[in-house]
Amino acid sequence: MYKPFIPTMRILGIDPGTTIIGYGIIESDRHNYQAVEYGVCRTPSLVNNSERVVLVFDFFKTLIKKHQPDRAAIEKLFFFKNAKTLMPVSEMRGIIILALSQSGIPIFEFTPLQVKQAVVSYGRAEKLQVQKMTSLILGLKEIPKPDDAADALAVAICAANYNPLPNG
Repeated sequence: MYKPFIPTMRILGIDPGTTIIGYGIIESDRHNYQAVEYGVCRTPSLVNNSERVVLVFDFFKTLIKKHQPDRAAIEKLFFFKNAKTLMPVSEMRGIIILALSQSGIPIFEFTPLQVKQAVVSYGRAEKLQVQKMTSLILGLKEIPKPDDAADALAVAICAANYNPLPNG
């Protein structure tokens, strides 16, 4: 029986924020998933924004150089309860997208609904359901901490299952 070769992809998932940005790197062949590294990029809450963007940019350039992902995925800002945080998070997303673009990495964006659908098969799943399923998919013994890292791993899983059309 013919079984096509499916290469392993290294995927960087990102959960954007201002002072805490989650990241998760996985490898997947679309059948198996393995966590490579996950954590957060923390910036001091009292630094001004011009310093923060440099810290975030440098962090992601270093992470990209270390892990050389084949693709990256970042969560879209779909709905924000606090309008004061919308702009700073958008700015951080822009800095991260710049770091990825300069490195030539294809970038995919997913809404929280799409991520939940990809991980739990239910777009209205609770956060804890997504975190537990993320742990199961990746074969982790515990839910990754902090929550931002777990969310970033879920974004990476979503990207692993996404198969874009050619030129699309």
